[in-house]
Amino acid sequence: MNKITAAITAVGGYVPEDVLTNKMLEEMVETNDEWITTRTGIKERRILKDPNKGTSYLGIQAAKDLINKTGLDPKEIDMVILATATPDMPVAATGVHVASEIGAINAFSYDLQAACSGFLYAMSTGAAYIESGRYKKVLVIGADKMSSIIDYTDRTTCIIFGDGAGAVLMEPNEEGYGLQDEILRSDSIGRDSLRIEAGGSLLPPSEETIAKKLHYVKQDGKTVFKYAVSNMSGVSAQIMERNHLTNQDVDWLIAHQANKRIIGATANRMGVEDEKVLMNIERYGNTTSATLPLLLSDYEKKFKKGDNLIFASFGGGFTWGATYLKWAYNS
Repeated sequence: MNKITAAITAVGGYVPEDVLTNKMLEEMVETNDEWITTRTGIKERRILKDPNKGTSYLGIQAAKDLINKTGLDPKEIDMVILATATPDMPVAATGVHVASEIGAINAFSYDLQAACSGFLYAMSTGAAYIESGRYKKVLVIGADKMSSIIDYTDRTTCIIFGDGAGAVLMEPNEEGYGLQDEILRSDSIGRDSLRIEAGGSLLPPSEETIAKKLHYVKQDGKTVFKYAVSNMSGVSAQIMERNHLTNQDVDWLIAHQANKRIIGATANRMGVEDEKVLMNIERYGNTTSATLPLLLSDYEKKFKKGDNLIFASFGGGFTWGATYLKWAYNS
């Protein structure tokens, strides 16, 4: 019997209709389109404006997109993993609600939080369940309503983030396609460089924390940028070396859409040509857990069976990693 690997067999994606452009941000904070575009590569981002809809709505729409495109029976899904940094609420897992709403009544579900590396970690977890032989269909979703934790008077963060979701279905494969290798890392040296101070057990919500705006994302941009460039590019080059891949062997770089300069530095370290570097940061900004699956959704038609994909990500905490995957189907 051939070894079982975990392959991506379907993808889906969703972004809200409302667009927040750089020009709009010029009227909100002291910034301008040229400054934002030059330093981040972002021109606009999508925002889920409905106050009655949270991250679960985004995840549900991305999952439904996948289901509608493939004709998948949700009852066949064994497991749903939702990677998110913005759950609908504490304690009650958002992934559970997503699974119920899409009709995955035979699946169990939970949330996974690793900031912007969440989807990469969740894909690793889903693959392990598939490779164990215990489950056949694992739905991995990355979704974040970042607008819910952004202070739109803080020009250092409000220009970066957007809302969105993406989903992939992982299934067993005996042809050698799917996840081949991964290098996942973390280090709490970045604990204070990208964080929300209040709302957790260390600093519970209070009138004071709300007044001081401690429930919004804060970041030390220079520190995050330095570590992101070094660590994301480092593991990407390392996974190529470990698997004896040259830049010619890599068909596509699927990099976390945090900053165009970080993506460029990673590609440069890998020696990967620009045409192999997939980007949608200009249209969506940084959607945190959703960036990687949204890239797959946007560019699915470019992928051919047997293509070598390198995923790379970096997130708060710090968390980072790279994954080598062989694409399993022709669109």
